[in-house]
Amino acid sequence: MGKKFVAVVALMLMTLSASAQYVNYRQTPFEQDKFYIGASLSGFDLNYNGDDGFNMGVRAQLGYMLADNVLAHTGVDYNHNGSHAIPDRLSVGVGVRYYIEQNGLFLGVNGKYVHAKSNYNDFMPGVEVGYCYFLSRTATIEPAIYYDQSFKNHSDYSTFGFRIGFGLYF
Repeated sequence: MGKKFVAVVALMLMTLSASAQYVNYRQTPFEQDKFYIGASLSGFDLNYNGDDGFNMGVRAQLGYMLADNVLAHTGVDYNHNGSHAIPDRLSVGVGVRYYIEQNGLFLGVNGKYVHAKSNYNDFMPGVEVGYCYFLSRTATIEPAIYYDQSFKNHSDYSTFGFRIGFGLYF
């Protein structure tokens, strides 16, 4: 009797949670002419490139919905790496996201210019796949998997990783 009761309560809570996510998501569609502000963390050894040490990155983004479900954004990234071979990097870039409105998934493409003190300059196009989990009508948590391709040195600087972000849509 006790195990069945716990299973039923757990099932009810999961249903309510899924229902709340759906309701919040439906109340905040990705409509044209909305603005976006986002910040995210990446690294913590959850990414990989060929010559990597401890890695941590922060990102700030601003965006604008050009059309329903299409976000154009610009951003600034700072990446710290514990490896002596790869210096800390600062990058600026632009990108586009497409939101699959039915489930909160998004697909993104971007390009960024990367600079480091040791005469390291690179252009890195990238792709990302993520999910918008709505905390309220406008606030989201946005986990994403990304890949950035280095044109300077593919094997050492191209990066595959995970980032967790926070976004506001208004």
